Amino acid sequence: METIYENNKNGRCNWVPDDNKMYVEYHDTEWGVPQKEDNKLFEFLVLESFQAGLSWLTVLKKRENFREVFGNFEPSFVASLTDQDVERIIQNGGIIRNRSKINASIANARCFIGVQLEHGSFSNFIWDFVGGKPIIHSFQDSKEIPTSSEISDRMSLSLKKMGFSYVGTTICYSYMQAVGMVNDHTFSCFRRDEIINGFIRNI
Repeated sequence: METIYENNKNGRCNWVPDDNKMYVEYHDTEWGVPQKEDNKLFEFLVLESFQAGLSWLTVLKKRENFREVFGNFEPSFVASLTDQDVERIIQNGGIIRNRSKINASIANARCFIGVQLEHGSFSNFIWDFVGGKPIIHSFQDSKEIPTSSEISDRMSLSLKKMGFSYVGTTICYSYMQAVGMVNDHTFSCFRRDEIINGFIRNI
């Protein structure tokens, strides 16, 4: 079976380093794919908050360790974590040991559950910002892609009012890209049309 790492020099968004399999895998199988399952939406909310001020590759490298300490990103598990749990988690060298971000993840889990109770699911709430379907862009170069938008501004304000933290407009736009609320694969990237046509890659 052909590997997704073959013939990748001219077919991907130009922010993807061809020699980094972790980045290639993330780009080819996850980035920009519409995600409407609540646990996955929570996972990306946690990961995006930890990415603030760091590279996304740093987060990807520690993702499985985050999955372990945060109970597979189950919101109810994270919401139940105590101060004692925080002390234990912050000793784990496999994650980004930032106390503020750990505490924010716990508080955000509780807010996340509140949104689920009010709206039926977090997916219902968050996807309403784009009318329930992805916004498809046609950027020629990754340098054209914005870091925020009017929608991410509104999303950030709404989430902050609900008590969420680490949800500035730049983080919200990055979140929208990750979960496929916007398709920001560049026009020449093979994944742009694959995602539009509903093709999901697995490895």
